[in-house]
Amino acid sequence: MSALSLHALPGIPMVMPGDDIAGLIADGLGRAELVPQDGDVVVIAQKIISKSEGRTVKLSDVAPSAEAEELGGQIGKDPRIVQVILGEAVRVVRARPGLMIVEHKLGFVMANAGVDQSNVDGRDGQARVLLLPEDPDGSAQAIRTQLTARYGVHLGVIINDSFGRAWRRGTAGIAIGVAGLPGLVDLRGNPDLFGRILEVSIIGYAD
Repeated sequence: MSALSLHALPGIPMVMPGDDIAGLIADGLGRAELVPQDGDVVVIAQKIISKSEGRTVKLSDVAPSAEAEELGGQIGKDPRIVQVILGEAVRVVRARPGLMIVEHKLGFVMANAGVDQSNVDGRDGQARVLLLPEDPDGSAQAIRTQLTARYGVHLGVIINDSFGRAWRRGTAGIAIGVAGLPGLVDLRGNPDLFGRILEVSIIGYAD
């Protein structure tokens, strides 16, 4: 019988720049008394990766351009945040009050280029935002390499982020970085249950 089990790792601390994510995962596995097996997949929140890689920007260090000032005024958004979003984007797809839909440098079409203030420490009075990792696939591969060396099993690693969906409320988990398993499974050319050849079916396997 096929089965899927999910385990949240206890005791993961607030992550700081330079933290060893593979080590934190190993510590969490130990606390949970879990031993990774071949084929297991470790799913890591994007925010943890970004924090460990120092992808935090202090808004007081941001000088908005004229474009950011104008666009921020039009949509009611802090021009400094608009500037950070523009710096992470290759183009603006759409802008409306409070929201920018952009094409990120990594290729994702997403809200606000993934620039986020939630769960970002600002207790010192300094407003900060967090950016996506620069190379999510590379980050996933580095963590997979460390975990594979530690446990001697074949693991997959997914870096997961929350994306909105067109014409549907609520966010869903999307893989922005993958190692050790396919991001996509292409079924084109295979027969369906009745022998009809599939023409367009590509599964977002990691998602």
